[in-house]
Amino acid sequence: MSSRSLKFISGKLGIVLAVVVLLVWSLGPIYWSVVTSLTSPTDLVSATPHFWPTHVTLEHYARLFGSTSMSQGNEVQSVWPQFSAALLNSLITSVVATVLTVVIAAFSAYAFVRLRFPGRDMIFVLVVATLAIPAYTVMIPLYRLMISLKLVDTYLGVSLIYVSAFLPLALWLMRSVYQAMPLSLEEAAWLDGASKVYTLVRIVMPLAAPGLIAAAIITFLNAWGQFLVPLVFSPTLATKPLTVLIPEFVGRNYVDYGLINAAGIVAIIPPVLVVLFLNRFLVSGLMAGATK
Repeated sequence: MSSRSLKFISGKLGIVLAVVVLLVWSLGPIYWSVVTSLTSPTDLVSATPHFWPTHVTLEHYARLFGSTSMSQGNEVQSVWPQFSAALLNSLITSVVATVLTVVIAAFSAYAFVRLRFPGRDMIFVLVVATLAIPAYTVMIPLYRLMISLKLVDTYLGVSLIYVSAFLPLALWLMRSVYQAMPLSLEEAAWLDGASKVYTLVRIVMPLAAPGLIAAAIITFLNAWGQFLVPLVFSPTLATKPLTVLIPEFVGRNYVDYGLINAAGIVAIIPPVLVVLFLNRFLVSGLMAGATK
């Protein structure tokens, strides 16, 4: 076998090995969570680990979705009331933050690209530079501000914090998208008497749909996975999301690993569905933009 063939085979093996490592790294924790959620409490404390439960059980999911169970002769209540409320809270804050962030980024990024006003580039740099500020450094003044505005433990307060955190990234992304678009289409619309707002909404935004969808996906995933912000600003079940509720399943004397992992598996379903749904429009938008 020639050295060229050996290099080709070793290169292919390296790619396959890298893909396998990436898959194990990415899907391994999810697989282990699924296995744990299907394992009975007795097997969970077994000294011998199992890569698949010897006795598959759905009692953790049953307790999660409204069924009571018996543990050591005691009735264990369902956590569905708390879980459903937290699930709704996560959906509301994530969706509201995503919509506000994408809408504001779509209009403001266009202004930074097409409009001329004093300090335009400096303002943009200052806004994007806030991405480098650690969240914990502004937590105390932000908490005092939210208290003074009576926005602690409210959907509006948590959503506005998410918008302030994720808007700079979405703004930077949309500005790059607008800069890559030819100005001739907008100039043709202006010659026909179209206003800048009409041109942006009816001509520019449809062409920039892939960027808008990408910004929406990034914002939703970041908002859904937030822990520190809702831990501080959502102290009660009125606005507490899943990321804060699930760790509370740890009791003083017992850690319910099965319930925690079952809740975690259910919690990753909404963002996966959102990504799959928006990804369809992302691909179609890219194809539409390529044919224009």
